Amino acid sequence: MSAMLHQRWELSPSVALRPEPFGALAYHFGNRRLTFLKRPQLVVVVRALAEQPDVRSALAAAGVPAAEWPAYLEALIRLAQGDMIRRADAHEGASV
Repeated sequence: MSAMLHQRWELSPSVALRPEPFGALAYHFGNRRLTFLKRPQLVVVVRALAEQPDVRSALAAAGVPAAEWPAYLEALIRLAQGDMIRRADAHEGASV
């Protein structure tokens, strides 16, 4: 499994999520990227990221079966590549 499972992630502060019947639209105000989150449960995971100590805990809290974790990890990796989510622990303690 990916090292991401053991890392703390969060929604980028430049991203807004808009609920939709299919899941959500994620809009990044910095790079103007629009991303469709096509699974409502993925939206639950993304929202849970900041509240959980790591991705594994966020997946478990969202009720994602362990057999589906690889697909969710792939989706989260794509979101990270688009700067929709970011490592939370890399920004802790930084002054604003």
